[in-house]
Amino acid sequence: MGEKLGVMICGHGSRDADAVAEFAFVAGKLAGRLPFEHVEHGYLEFARPVLREGLDKLRAKGVTRILAVPAMLFAAGHAKNDIPSVLNAYAAEHPGLRIDYGRELAVDLKMLRAAGDRVAEALTVAGDGVSRHDTLLVVVGRGSSDPDANSNVAKVTRMLWEGMGFGWAETAYSGVTFPLVEPALEHAARLGYKRIVVFPYFLFTGILVRRIYDATDAVAARHPGIEFVKAPYLNDHPMVLETMSERVREIVDGTGNMNCQMCKYREHFLGFEDEVGLRQESHHHHVEGIGVGVPAHDHDHHHGHDHHHHHDHDHDHDHGHHHDHKHGHNHDHGHHHPYPQADHPLGPRSLTRAGHGD
Repeated sequence: MGEKLGVMICGHGSRDADAVAEFAFVAGKLAGRLPFEHVEHGYLEFARPVLREGLDKLRAKGVTRILAVPAMLFAAGHAKNDIPSVLNAYAAEHPGLRIDYGRELAVDLKMLRAAGDRVAEALTVAGDGVSRHDTLLVVVGRGSSDPDANSNVAKVTRMLWEGMGFGWAETAYSGVTFPLVEPALEHAARLGYKRIVVFPYFLFTGILVRRIYDATDAVAARHPGIEFVKAPYLNDHPMVLETMSERVREIVDGTGNMNCQMCKYREHFLGFEDEVGLRQESHHHHVEGIGVGVPAHDHDHHHGHDHHHHHDHDHDHDHGHHHDHKHGHNHDHGHHHPYPQADHPLGPRSLTRAGHGD
């Protein structure tokens, strides 16, 4: 008798009824996308079904192997610790049941496309009276006691900032760490931008998202000369659903893919669309593999952790010596793609010969 697969979508849970309803709606939409008949969801706390109740339902349907994914943006305490401990305890109580745990949504190009769409929606509503260069983006993350998770929010900020060409961007957090939303917005208001877009990088609504919008209103009231724009949170964006589906498929495929996902050569990414499918070539053939005894760029990485991005695929490492020669020849060796934000007012416009004294 073959194994019978089921899927468990693991949420944190919220005291907020709207947040729980949004999560359940997303879980239902996800169930419609997955090629598995049995899909349940559950929460760590504050809402029902709790994880155990969802697992019970799957077992009652005869499921013998459960693919469990955390519906969470980043791997902090809940995804790394709390959910796995519930799953492990449950599996230990039910011999013959196998539970495989997938990875969090993480910093992923599909997630960034969802985020970029939410910011773009807000800009469309606000109108095009203010240029991107006169606009400051504030991305607000949850905030945790784990600096690794906090730095992921900063990475999202940078990818949106650079991909969409904002004049400036800041990262803020809704709790636990710094800067909190209100002080971050007060700081941003001093930087001289005409428009400030506040984007909560959150999956679902709840008290924190409402606090972010309330803080925005409070700061906006004190700075009537600046236009504050509230962008919607991620919610059921198709790319969020697609990323969650992918996390389930990764368990079955046994690929805990590392950070080649974030490589701009692999997949459409905001602002860098023209580079998808460009040939990856190293400018450093003469040193490739020296001292390491391994072929460069093996795309076969394991370990589902996004930390060790050290393969040399021309990630535009901008090795000062290619460009910044004082004589303006811009040594591009003919194959650097034009940088999409080359006209950014705070960037090195010296790359066009101006400023080199030629």
